[in-house]
Amino acid sequence: MAIKITDECINCGACEPECPNNAIYEGGVEWAMSDGTTIKGTYVLMDGTSIDAEKRNAPVSVDNYYIVPNKCTECQGFHEEPQCAAVCPVDCCVPDEMYQETVDELLAKKEKLHI
Repeated sequence: MAIKITDECINCGACEPECPNNAIYEGGVEWAMSDGTTIKGTYVLMDGTSIDAEKRNAPVSVDNYYIVPNKCTECQGFHEEPQCAAVCPVDCCVPDEMYQETVDELLAKKEKLHI
């Protein structure tokens, strides 16, 4: 399952540089699937939806740092635990129950993001 940042976020920014998939953005900042990954052009999400990987998307949150679920792999294949959660001083990086994924699915997502 992906990680999410709750409203308890104090906007310290400690999590952002720790993400190996560039899935964490400052509140109010637009994002793209291609940011920090090797993908370009059309990208097929794990649910089969095709998107333009380089298209800038509206921020998920305007007030707090946020995680793009389709880019979050819980650091599988990179680290033993999600690095955002490891460095968060207020423990606001928690599992996102809306995005349930197995370890195999998370590893497959990692491979797609870093071909």
